Amino acid sequence: MTNTANVEKAVKATYFSLIGNALLALIKGTAGIFGNSYALIADAIESTTDIFSSFLVLIGIKYSNKPADYNHPYGHGRAEALITFIVVGFLITSATIIAYESIVNIQTPHSLPESWTLFILGGIIIWKEISFRLVMRKSRETNSSALKADAWHHRSDAITSVAAFTGISIALYFGKGYESADDWAALFASGFILYNSYLIFRPALGEIMDEHLYDDMVNDIRKIAVTVNGILDTEKCFIRKAGMRYHVELHAVVDANISVKAGHILAHELEDALRLRLPELGHVLVHIEPNDYS
Repeated sequence: MTNTANVEKAVKATYFSLIGNALLALIKGTAGIFGNSYALIADAIESTTDIFSSFLVLIGIKYSNKPADYNHPYGHGRAEALITFIVVGFLITSATIIAYESIVNIQTPHSLPESWTLFILGGIIIWKEISFRLVMRKSRETNSSALKADAWHHRSDAITSVAAFTGISIALYFGKGYESADDWAALFASGFILYNSYLIFRPALGEIMDEHLYDDMVNDIRKIAVTVNGILDTEKCFIRKAGMRYHVELHAVVDANISVKAGHILAHELEDALRLRLPELGHVLVHIEPNDYS
C-alpha cells in the first residue's frame, strides 16, 4: 500500500475518533449530571480530552507526512512521535483531574446514582471497544504510532466505563452507605489511564531514540536482498522509524572483482527490489561490500 493511501486511511480513522468522542462526551456528561454519577462525569472529562488529543493526532498525521525538504531531508515523520507525547500528556492530565475529583467526592456525602445510567454505560462500553479495535487495526495497517495512541484512548475509555458500570452496580445493589462506589470506580479508572499512558509513551520514545525494534523487517530485507542477481549476502542492517516510514541502511556483499559502476547498478537494483516488496520504506541507503577482503 502506498504512503498516500496510508495517510488517507489514518486521517479517516482520526475523523471517526473525533466525531465519536464529541458525541460520547455530550452523552456521558448529560447522563452523569442528571443520573448523579461522578464516574460518568469522569468518563465525560476523559472523552473531552480525547477530542483535543484526536485533533492533535490529525494534525500530527498530516504534518508528519509532508514531503522532505531542504531543512528536513528525511521528511517530517518524527512529528508523529512528538504528537504522541502530547497525547500522553492529555491522558495524564485527565487521569489526575479524575483522581482528584474522585477523592473529593468520596469524602462528600451524595445520593445514589440513577439505575438508568447503567444502560448508557453498557452502550458506551460496546461502542468504545469496537472503536478501539477499528482504530488499532488502522494503526497497524498504516504503521502510525499516533493512531495507535488514539486507539488506546478508546480502550482506556472502555475500561473507565467498565469501572463506572461496576461502581454504579455496587452502589445500587447495596444501597445506602455505598453511594461512593462509583467514585472509587472513577479513582481506579484514573490509575488505569496512567498505566495506559506509559504503554503509549514507551514505543514513541523508542522511535525518537532510534531503538532497534524491527527484527522481522530486518529478516524480510535480508531475504529480499539475496534474491537480487549479484547480491551474495548482507551484513549490517539498521532500521529507524519516522512517522509511517522506515529508513534503512543496508550493507550488501557482492563479488569483489566487479567494477565500481557495476556495484553502483546493483545497489540501485537492490533498492528498487526492496521498495517494490516493502512500500512502507522511506530512505534506503545501500553500502556495497566486497566478498574478498584479502
